[in-house]
Amino acid sequence: MSARRDHRQLVGLIGVGNMGAAVGERLLAAGHDLVVHNRSRDKTETLASRGAVVAETPADLAAAAAVVFTSLSDDAALEAVAGEVAGVARPGAVLVDLSTVSPTASARVAALADHASLAYLRAPVSGNPAVVRAGNVSFIVSGPREALEQVEPLLRAIGRAVIFVGEGEQARVVKLAINLVIGGLAQLMAEALVLGEASGVSRAALLETMGESAAGAPFVKYKTEPLLRDDYSATFTTRLMEKDLDLVLAAAEDAGVRLPLTEEIKGLVRSAIDAGYGDDDFMALFPHLQNAGDGAVV
Repeated sequence: MSARRDHRQLVGLIGVGNMGAAVGERLLAAGHDLVVHNRSRDKTETLASRGAVVAETPADLAAAAAVVFTSLSDDAALEAVAGEVAGVARPGAVLVDLSTVSPTASARVAALADHASLAYLRAPVSGNPAVVRAGNVSFIVSGPREALEQVEPLLRAIGRAVIFVGEGEQARVVKLAINLVIGGLAQLMAEALVLGEASGVSRAALLETMGESAAGAPFVKYKTEPLLRDDYSATFTTRLMEKDLDLVLAAAEDAGVRLPLTEEIKGLVRSAIDAGYGDDDFMALFPHLQNAGDGAVV
């Protein structure tokens, strides 16, 4: 890492994939000094060209920054990075995790953070990278209120809404619940479009009507233009949707409840992955269903 700046002015960001890069862009645009780290260093180049400092390791970053954001792919990545951060962070620093991970893994990170006198906020993001770049993302937050008061100006520099849902792992459960609804909407939209087109209704007419109806969730409107173009470039892959559905089902098992429709959606998503749509946007549930011929997914 280059010459260290005053740590009181530095914000750290670990993980600059699609979502993390968008978060970093928003922080830089708001005038914050930013230090970043990513396992694949080449992904930091765009943020570095805009003024971010690049840290060689998570520990280097955590030793410099008073607030450390993490945007990581899964439980294992979060726990590994949190271990490095907790080992060097100053007492009173704040770890803000933006990832979608299991409540169980997050609770282990909370225990680690507490032992290190590191405040820990769970702040998963509701929205995709394009929504982040537009400043319209929402944060679902749980953890100590005092830490939220400290970092809320940073969150509002990135997005439009900060929703506090509790002091424990509640944010993890709420984020998984939202992703479950989105996964269900994607499958229902796919089925509605297959039905409509098979019955002579144009895709454009059906999507416009759907968007203006009681079923017109923001998700429907986000996906209308890509669906009209048959564009399944990933904002969130089918494989990642399966990961989140697995997390939902694991959380349901821990809570002692059964989610039968979630189990069915998980099977449909797995079928799409097996058919080659794993790295496409999860709205590829639609062409997968189209290609099933009579609509029966096996």
